[in-house]
Amino acid sequence: MTNQVETDVLIIGCGIGGGTAALQLAEGGLEVALVTRSPDLDSASTYWAQGGIIYQGESDSPEELANDILQAGAGLSNPAAAAILAREGPGLVKSILLDRLGIAFDRTPAGELDLVREGAHSRPRIIHAADATGQAMQTALIKALKQHPRIAFFSHHTAVDLLTPHHHALDRVAVYEPLSCAGAYLFDQTSGEVICCLARKTVLATGGLGQLFLRTTNPPGARGDGLAMAYRAGARVINCEFIQFHPTTFHMEGAPAFLISEAVRGAGARLVHANAEPFMERYDSQWKDLAPRDVVARSIRQEMLARDVGGVFLDLRSYMTQEEIRGRFPGIAATCAQYEIDIARDLVPVVPGAHYACGGVWTDGVGHTSVRHLYAVGEVACTGVHGANRLASTSLLEGLVWGALAARDIVESVHQSPAWQGADFPAWRFSGGEPPDPVLIAQDRNTIRQIMWNYVGLIRSTERLSRALSELRHLETQIDHFYQVSGLTDELIGLRNAVRAAVIVANAAWANKQSVGCHYRI
Repeated sequence: MTNQVETDVLIIGCGIGGGTAALQLAEGGLEVALVTRSPDLDSASTYWAQGGIIYQGESDSPEELANDILQAGAGLSNPAAAAILAREGPGLVKSILLDRLGIAFDRTPAGELDLVREGAHSRPRIIHAADATGQAMQTALIKALKQHPRIAFFSHHTAVDLLTPHHHALDRVAVYEPLSCAGAYLFDQTSGEVICCLARKTVLATGGLGQLFLRTTNPPGARGDGLAMAYRAGARVINCEFIQFHPTTFHMEGAPAFLISEAVRGAGARLVHANAEPFMERYDSQWKDLAPRDVVARSIRQEMLARDVGGVFLDLRSYMTQEEIRGRFPGIAATCAQYEIDIARDLVPVVPGAHYACGGVWTDGVGHTSVRHLYAVGEVACTGVHGANRLASTSLLEGLVWGALAARDIVESVHQSPAWQGADFPAWRFSGGEPPDPVLIAQDRNTIRQIMWNYVGLIRSTERLSRALSELRHLETQIDHFYQVSGLTDELIGLRNAVRAAVIVANAAWANKQSVGCHYRI
C-alpha cells in the first residue's frame, strides 16, 4: 500500500541549496516537504565544509570575481552563470546568512569580517567561521527551518524515483506530453512503506557523488542519488566528466580520509615531502601552492610517482606560529590529534581525494532543469559556474544563490502548475522480496569505488575508461536484477543510483577526448 502526501513544493536534500530554498519558500507562504535520508538534518555535505564562503573583498567587484571564476573553470564556465553568482552572491550572503540567520563569521580585532584568500582568487574575499564554516551555516539554517510551521520534515526517508507523468501516469496518453515532474516516491526507512509525495514543484538538492570513489572528502550520503534519479526521469545532464579531486585529504593507515581545507594553504602552509622540501613552484610558478585544485592534485600525484611514495605532507609549522595554527584551525587540529598528529608541530600526511562534481543536472539561471516543474540546486546541479574546474569556496555560494533564485521563481509561478491528484498515479509496485544481502551490497559498492578510482580517477586513458564502462555496465545489469527481486532498503536504492551515476561519469569521461580542467587524459 502506498501512502500519499500532497504539498506545494517537495525538496529532496537539506544542505545549503535545499535548506535555503525551503526557508525562502516557506517565508513566501508555500507549504514545503523537506526530505532527508538521515535521521537528522546535519548529514549534508554543507555541514562538513571547512574553508568558507565568498563574500566581497576590499575594492572588489562582481566583474573581478566573475573573471576569477572563468579563469579557474579552464574556459568552460558559463559566463552568464558566473555573472549571476558574482552579482547576486554578496547581497544574499548579507541578507540571508548575516542578517536572517545571524551566523557568527570570524571578525578582525576591529570588528570587521575577517576576509581570507584561497587558491586562484585574485584578492581576499572569503569569510569563515574558524575551520568549520559549513557546520556554523548548517546549524543556523536547520534551527530556522525547524522553527517554521510551513515546513514538514521527512527524516529517515529516501527518494526512490522522481514521479513523472510520462513514466508513471495511469493515463498512458500522458506519454505524449512534454517531460514533467509531479513529485517523488519516498521510502520510509522506519516502516518500510513507500509514500507517493505529490508536489506542484520539486527541487533536487541531493549533493554530490564522491562516494563513487575509493578516496573522498564527501560524507556517506554523497552517492549520486539525484543525478541518477534525474537521468532516469529524462533530464539533461552535462559536464559529468569534471570531477574535482581535492589535493589534500588526510592519509594515514587505519584512519578515515577527511578534508584538510584549502584555507590551510591560503593561510601560508606549503605542500612538502617528508624532508620539508616544498615542490609546487616547479609546477606553477605564479600561484605555487594556491594553484587551481586540478593542477595541485596532479602535481602531488606526479611527485608521488617520481619518488615512489604513498603521499606528501602539509607543512604548517614552518610558516605560522603555533598560536596562529591552533586558533585558525581548531577543528582540523582536533581531528588530526585523534591520530596522534599535532598540526602545529608535525607534518600532516595528505593525498588527493574525490571532492566535487562540477557537472550534473543541467539548469538555467534560476534552477530550471529540462524537465518541467523540476529544479536542481547545489552540487547535483550544473549551472555552468564551475566549468571544467571549481574555484575555491564557490560551492556554498552557488547553493545559496540558486536555492534563493529557485525559490523566488517558484513563489512567482507555483500556482500556474498543475495540482496533481493521487488517482493519476499508481501505487508503488515492488516485489516485496527478501531483504538484500548486505555482503552483496558491500561488495558491489566496493567494486564501483575501485573501478572509479583506478580507471576514472585523477588521470584517465582510453583503455582505462573503456575497461571502466565494460565492467560498470555489466555490474549495472546485475544490480538492476538484484534491485528487482529484493525488498527495498536505503542501501539498495543507493547502490542502484551509484552504479548509474558511475556509468554517467565514465561515459562522459570516455566521450571527451580533450584534457581540460579536472578531466585529464593521457
